[in-house]
Amino acid sequence: MTESHPVRRRHGRGARERILKAATELFTAQGINATGMAQLSTVAEVSKRTLYTHFPSKDELIGAYLQSLVDDLLPVPPSPALPTPSPREQLLAVFDWKPPETTAPLRGCPFLNVSVEVPDPGHSAHQLAAVYKREFARRLTDIARQAGVADPETLGEHLALLFDGAAARGTALNSSHTAACARSIAESLVDAALAEVGPASP
Repeated sequence: MTESHPVRRRHGRGARERILKAATELFTAQGINATGMAQLSTVAEVSKRTLYTHFPSKDELIGAYLQSLVDDLLPVPPSPALPTPSPREQLLAVFDWKPPETTAPLRGCPFLNVSVEVPDPGHSAHQLAAVYKREFARRLTDIARQAGVADPETLGEHLALLFDGAAARGTALNSSHTAACARSIAESLVDAALAEVGPASP
């Protein structure tokens, strides 16, 4: 079968990685719904057959794309075996997150974007976004608990909500300045909570 859009194929290993990289570029730049599998195969420089061999459906590709972002976006839980920043620094670090290397500018939180583009709560992508958002708040709560604040659950939820609000507003305004504003508010929240248990962590 002759493809309507010829693909310059690259031979050898790495097809899956190229597909995921292309998905990250295109999903970030134009959204999930506007990105078709034909365009993905062209940008990834693989045939449609290869694309569907690695990802039998677009839903599976969306899931793999989100999973590839989880480790970089979730707050790192404290580990006594490794030298880590203070709890205060860990809580504020989520507001300093930088996007993975991509030519497309970051537009908000990828998980929020997916949940908006795929509004069905029963859809696998929407469910994955919800799981991620719960885990995001849980990890912030764990870090706040390690810091000894009186109400770590509330602080964790407040910081998660602040992050999501800044991401959504930044997307609407097409601006990165909301992140700096959110970090300043987060500093006030964290320092107020730490002041209740003693001197602020360095």
